[in-house]
Amino acid sequence: MLIRPDVLLRLESLLVLSASVVVYRTAFHGPWWLFAVLFLVPDISLLGYAAHGRRRLAATVYNTGHNYILPAVTGLAGWGWGSLRAEQVAGIWIAHIAFDRVLGYGLKFSGGFKPTHIQSAAVYLAAVPDRLTAR
Repeated sequence: MLIRPDVLLRLESLLVLSASVVVYRTAFHGPWWLFAVLFLVPDISLLGYAAHGRRRLAATVYNTGHNYILPAVTGLAGWGWGSLRAEQVAGIWIAHIAFDRVLGYGLKFSGGFKPTHIQSAAVYLAAVPDRLTAR
């Protein structure tokens, strides 16, 4: 298991998902209705794929909304400003990203919607099975 990057990435994401939900509820005292309303908002970045022939732009837009940098900055800014709502939004955003990665949806390449960084790890291991038993 420790040599399967795809499994490690998914387990890591499960830990991030669990932690973000716990922190959202216990430290940020976030209401569940807000979590439910905002949980899928980052998927608006999928609309970039509606623009045919613009795969590089689509991947850039999707990756901007599906990496931990912007929610971390949002959470830190919320903490600095004393804005509990910004911290709650950051927690929901992080939970969304982690949930996507648990399901195997990762960051996109400019070549198209698939493969992602998680699927690429699995595809690589499937293509080179002797890597699993190499010493």
